[in-house]
Formats: sequence, C-alpha cells, structure tokens
Amino acid sequence: MSLELTAVTVTLGRADAPATVLDDLDVTFEPGRMTALVGPSGSGKSTLLAVAGALLRPTSGEVLLDGENLAALSDGRRAKVRRERIGYMFQSGNLLSGLTATDQLLAAVHISGGRPRAHRARAEEALDRVGLGHRLRHRPEQLSGGERQRVALARALFLSPKLLLIDEPTAAVDRSQAGGLAAILAERAHQDNCVTVVATHDRVVAEAADRVVDMAALTADAASPSPA
Repeated sequence: MSLELTAVTVTLGRADAPATVLDDLDVTFEPGRMTALVGPSGSGKSTLLAVAGALLRPTSGEVLLDGENLAALSDGRRAKVRRERIGYMFQSGNLLSGLTATDQLLAAVHISGGRPRAHRARAEEALDRVGLGHRLRHRPEQLSGGERQRVALARALFLSPKLLLIDEPTAAVDRSQAGGLAAILAERAHQDNCVTVVATHDRVVAEAADRVVDMAALTADAASPSPA
C-alpha cells in the first residue's frame, strides 16, 4: 500500500471568490511509517487528509492509493474504498448520536459487511487500550470532548485499515494521555505496515512520528517556480 498525491490542487469557496487551499502539491507517504503533518491552522492539513481519504475530490491532480487514482473514481467506488481500506478520525470525533462507545466501533463492522456481535469483545479491548474501559456503555453526550476523541481513534484503528488518516488526535485529551495515544499510532503503523498520516499541532505527536512534514514549507515549495 502506498499513497501519492501528484499535482494536487484544491480550490474552495464561491466562483467569484475562490480560495486555493492546496496548490499543485506533490507528496508521497510510505507504508510502515507514521507521518505527522504540522503547520499553522489554514495550511491545508485537514484538506490534505480529506483528499487522501476520498472524502473530497481535488480540483485537479491525482490521488494514488496503491496505484488507483481516487480522484477519478465514481462516488460508489470511492465509498467502497473508504469502507474497506481507510480508517479516518475526524477532529470533532464525528460519533453517531445514541450509540454507546462500544457500538460506535461495532457500527463500523456492520457498515463494512461484518457481524458486529462477533467483534464485541475485541471492541471493548480496543476501547480499553485508549483508556476507556470504564466508559464502554456511555453515549457521546455522556462523554467529555477528550473521551469522544479517544472513541473516534479506537474506531479508526479497529478494522486494521491499510491507510490511517488522523486529524488532531490529542486536541482535547488530557496532556498525560497524549504520549500514550501517539505511541499507539506509531505502533500500529509499524506493526500493520499501514500508511499513517496524522495532522497535529501537538509536539508530543510529532516527536513520535517517523517523519514530519511541514505543510507551510510544502505548499511554499509547490508554489515556487521551477529553476530555468
């Protein structure tokens, strides 16, 4: 599995007031390594994750996941790729209202065509791994912001995806837990040989990564003219 973005441009906003978030961007992410995307808010970290995760089509360019151009696929095929090959954690958590923490993970099994009941024990173990063994039956409204983020992280990891895209995993968690969550992400990248890309402002997460990509420098390089 590999992930390569080639000449990717993303322009958002109204036609009369467009805003280019990513401009002719080239970047490759390798399996078995955790890459941290760093940079100020607005530098394109979340947009890059959305494009890589087949949630947003680029305005132009190619997004090659193991050689398959996600940007050129039909909506149905893109949804299938997301279900079967990508684990995604939104910064907000994006949990399903009314479901317990355990059922958030089991819903992912159901969506992918599996049998949720057979995975309950493993779901509880996954939540315990991120420090939520005592909150298995709590719903999103009963959880703190940091707890919701940890449920979302456990859900993204649960089906052992080959591409893992994580947006600000420690933004709302207690500082004492940030290092442990970063270590879990790095361990999963190495053990499962998956492509792991983490957008973060957290120095602890960046230090746990195998590679750090500065989005401000990357976008500046893309905007620079080629030498004559």
